[in-house]
Amino acid sequence: MKILLVSISNHHFFQWANQLEQAGHDIYWFDILDGGPKSDKLPWLTQIKGWKMRWDFPLRQAIKLKFPTLYQKIQKINERKTTVVFEELIQAFQPDVVHCFEMQLSGLPILPVMYKYPTVKLLYSTWGSDMFYFKAHGISTNQVENFLNRVDYLITDCSRDYQIAAATGYKNTFLGVYPGNGGIAYPVEYSKPIDKRPLILIKGYESFGCKASTIIAALQSLPVTLFDTFEIVIYSADIEIIEQIKAAAFFSMVKHRIIPRTTFLDNKEVLQMMGAASLHISNNISDGMPNTLLESMGMGAFPIQSNPGNASAEVITHGINGFLITDPLDDKEIANWIKKAIENIDLRANAQEINTKQCQKNYSREFLRPKVCALYKAILT
Repeated sequence: MKILLVSISNHHFFQWANQLEQAGHDIYWFDILDGGPKSDKLPWLTQIKGWKMRWDFPLRQAIKLKFPTLYQKIQKINERKTTVVFEELIQAFQPDVVHCFEMQLSGLPILPVMYKYPTVKLLYSTWGSDMFYFKAHGISTNQVENFLNRVDYLITDCSRDYQIAAATGYKNTFLGVYPGNGGIAYPVEYSKPIDKRPLILIKGYESFGCKASTIIAALQSLPVTLFDTFEIVIYSADIEIIEQIKAAAFFSMVKHRIIPRTTFLDNKEVLQMMGAASLHISNNISDGMPNTLLESMGMGAFPIQSNPGNASAEVITHGINGFLITDPLDDKEIANWIKKAIENIDLRANAQEINTKQCQKNYSREFLRPKVCALYKAILT
């Protein structure tokens, strides 16, 4: 089977694609943004990289920096059109299936070409805010309907997004709900018992849809003594969050560590921290099923998680195996859940047992890999 993967260069995409290494297919990856050199994360498949510029001319970066208007004029001539390159690839490779990951960046740019080749099956995986928040991305309902009309097979990372797709006109085959990375390899040796979890982990995103700033504000309303036995670790912190922390007197009185978003963190390092965390806190006004939520739950950290469109409620029963944030802009609510979680060790112990079993059963890579591989076989037959 010939499969053409279309995606940005992304860790979750690499995780998904690597499940297919021994599946016996002929696989190409079209890097839709042409971001950087070939990736050493996918050495086994054919990578379509370096396609965008006709000529990487001398002093290009200097001209881009000092003469942006001139650079834009040059690039209008120098950059190749995505549709042209993608159609050339379709003709040369003649795939049985095109699998695009995410709609705005990967799906819509190739849509005109896919309509020209109706016999090539189109498989679409939703990511994050893809379906739930498409209007905020500047995408119209019309565009979504046109896109879904061409999609032959759909995979979502939460049940909510399938319901949205169906309500927006999708009528073809739904292949099921799968984590965006295809599954998680939980290193159980990193998962600590409840009394040996000194970390409170906070995801520090403050970009589109992400509101770590509300978590930071919530912490400052709580007694410093509540954190006497903990180290607060803010990972993948955006610059706005770093500045907010530096300006807050609260953080001069508690043990804390900041890991900037620009710092590379191997996924195993993140999982190791989650395995030593009492709490994992993440807050968004829009998201799908966060991979970090499934990772942290599987590693035993008690989740305090926002719940846009009730996606997180698909895996968290509030007050049983985690706390759901109803208003991601309300720091008082988040502060309340943090305090209750820290003070109730029995709740955290019970949640750890529930979540580790649930995630190992439903989201482990070992369990999901054969199912993911079977999806492509089902399309072929």
